[in-house]
Amino acid sequence: MIQPRVQGTERETELERRLALMPKAEIHVHLEGATAPEASYAIARRNAVDLPVSSIEEWRRYFEFRDFPHFIDVYRNTVDTIRTTDDLALMVAQFYVDQARQNIRYSECFISMSLHLRRLSAAEILDALAQGIERGQTVSSARVAFIADISREDPHTQGDVLDLALWGKRRGLIIGLGLGGLEKEFPPHLFRETYARARDAGLHVVAHAGEAAGWESIRASVDDLAAERIGHGIRIVDSPEYAAVMRERRIPFEVCPVSNYAIGSTPSDRPHPIRQMFDLGLRCTLNSDDPAMFSTDLAAQYGVLASQGFSWDELWQLGTQTLDATFLSDAEKAEYRREWEDFAASLG
Repeated sequence: MIQPRVQGTERETELERRLALMPKAEIHVHLEGATAPEASYAIARRNAVDLPVSSIEEWRRYFEFRDFPHFIDVYRNTVDTIRTTDDLALMVAQFYVDQARQNIRYSECFISMSLHLRRLSAAEILDALAQGIERGQTVSSARVAFIADISREDPHTQGDVLDLALWGKRRGLIIGLGLGGLEKEFPPHLFRETYARARDAGLHVVAHAGEAAGWESIRASVDDLAAERIGHGIRIVDSPEYAAVMRERRIPFEVCPVSNYAIGSTPSDRPHPIRQMFDLGLRCTLNSDDPAMFSTDLAAQYGVLASQGFSWDELWQLGTQTLDATFLSDAEKAEYRREWEDFAASLG
């Protein structure tokens, strides 16, 4: 897996310092994939969950990426450790702490509701979310909004996830509906009606597309689902004509370089496609996806691009584009922009 250099010239050290200290936003990160293996192992032991390993050392090795099907297994087994509202609330509260530690001021975070609904009721999930938010806000300066994610490989859950999301919206806990999982096997049209209902009810809608499948998956997500943002979307570079359409429509792309290298959607010996996307004028944002499962964090995404020739000004532009692509109100964005501008001014 490609990671940024952690030592070297004085210039590189200064860049790393800036990346660590700069205020950041993140709009493509999964709660379960951001949970450290130590935390999920402790929850599993507390709940006497039968894991495919017998020690924390084996669990850490199990977390190491092998291939995408194995990643899905790890993800599902991590979710399966959650058996009570307190487990999920703890995971949410810890996410706040981890984001604040990285100077991620605002996040829009996916929760894999299709999977959690196997163990907990919608009421229990929303109560856990409320408890976790309250705890997180008490111990952290970070702000987080949540998106209910449908697992493509469990299409029969989409109605229940939508109902949960609508209930969560009424409680002020959930802002949107997402779609993740096995992209090739479960295309966007399978979820068209659910997305229409979500939009009509005022939920924001986003979808993973153009990562494991071709650029046509991006077009289908926009045409069939009216997705407001595209998760990953790196295959857009295979169709300059449709990239021009996306540029004109100003659809943001939630790009996650390290995870793309990890799962092999971008070959490890090539520059990341975000360079082409950026040069095409697309609205690229930068995100960490599943940081605990790919041994990364948000600053590392910026570091990868710096090692591939992105200038500080270009990295800063990606950061501001990420903030602009959030679902915050214009007034809220303006407030955060002042913080961003104060940091930029402090650099001299």
